[in-house]
Amino acid sequence: MVIRARLGRSRWKTAALTSAALLVPLLATTAQAAPRDGSAALRTGFERTHGQHWTTQPEEEKFLRAVDAAGRRVTLDTIGRTEQGRPLRLARIGAPSPEGPAKVRRGNSLLLICSQHGNEPAGREACLSTIRDLAFAEDRATQRFLSATTVLVVPTANPDGRAADTRGNADGVDINRDHLALETAEARAMAAVLRDYRPDTVYDLHEYGAHEPYYVKDLLSLWPRNLNTAKGVHKESVTLSEKYARPSAEDSGHTTGIYGIWTDPQTGEPVKQVAGDGQERILRNTVGVKGAVGLLAETRIEPLTGADKGDEARNNRRRVGAHLAALEGAFDFTGERRARIEKATGAARRAGFADRGPVYLGGADNERPTEEQVLDDPPCGYRLTGDQFEDVEPVLDLHGVRAEPRRGGGVLVPLRQSQRALVPLLLDPRAEFALTAGAPVRDCG
Repeated sequence: MVIRARLGRSRWKTAALTSAALLVPLLATTAQAAPRDGSAALRTGFERTHGQHWTTQPEEEKFLRAVDAAGRRVTLDTIGRTEQGRPLRLARIGAPSPEGPAKVRRGNSLLLICSQHGNEPAGREACLSTIRDLAFAEDRATQRFLSATTVLVVPTANPDGRAADTRGNADGVDINRDHLALETAEARAMAAVLRDYRPDTVYDLHEYGAHEPYYVKDLLSLWPRNLNTAKGVHKESVTLSEKYARPSAEDSGHTTGIYGIWTDPQTGEPVKQVAGDGQERILRNTVGVKGAVGLLAETRIEPLTGADKGDEARNNRRRVGAHLAALEGAFDFTGERRARIEKATGAARRAGFADRGPVYLGGADNERPTEEQVLDDPPCGYRLTGDQFEDVEPVLDLHGVRAEPRRGGGVLVPLRQSQRALVPLLLDPRAEFALTAGAPVRDCG
């Protein structure tokens, strides 16, 4: 017996990914079944306790090493270390291929970023079990999927925060507000993965606090709202949310909605926006600016039903189960829309070399920017002094932004490059989160 899968409308079936003995506790069902493969021995601490306890970091390390050693499709890398010395792990899953970031990417790629906020552990649990399930899947459909798809997973994006059960890292910094300045080791590690692997889709797993009666869904999702997100990428991101992730969760019995929007419990109409803007330093928006399809997925922390209120483990399983159900939709999306996704991300990354069109310093897809926030005729580049460049060079490098030395000293950071829209957000004096105030240049010849 294998887990229930939603993907009936797709040619790619994931039903055989996991034995029932592995995920039955997560889905809060009562059925039992004998394990079908060696993966049954590799369970997270969360699974072994049926949701009574979250997986500890020593348990995570042991689990990942065991999957890495036993699974022929998984490669486990250390992509950085936190302030307190904990490793930041990246699991690469797919058909065997030569080592090295430039050679690992084979066909479409999907990156899962899990639990950037340390006190939001449900996404991490979903990612850990997903790594194992993909590593041991034996059905032909999944093997075909992985032969054309690289799945990248950062299972714990904030290990210090997870150890302390805090939103921020060891320094109290919210990592999900650091994807532009890259001041934290955690954000720098993720930026390097984005630069080196260029994932087509980035799926960011979080949790949120309920506000009854307006903000109570089991799962909320949101795409990049930043106006510098290319139209094709924006369209695919909305499609991932509205046609795949949310319907997948709903098919599993979970309620869903749009992140950041309070809705009337009777009519379902929007009442108030409380979060989810176009701020470029948030991962969901950063990846859109960089030309990748993006989605934020958040499960509700609080128990609202009588059964969940009386059983903490049951509520924990609901939180993780909602993430797993939505992730099924993300895999379905990747398999069904592979060509459309690659067309959108490829076009977005090539468009910068044409150096045409406005750049937006503010606004969102549901918030009109002010005149001051629109660079209708942006400069061709920004000149930095030697001292400025010395300060920001490591960050520019991690973002994959190119700079050119200039006669007489300093450098020019041109807009004519793949990361065109990102350059003004980093260097324009009017940008809210600029690294430094570069001098706009009108003649880059």
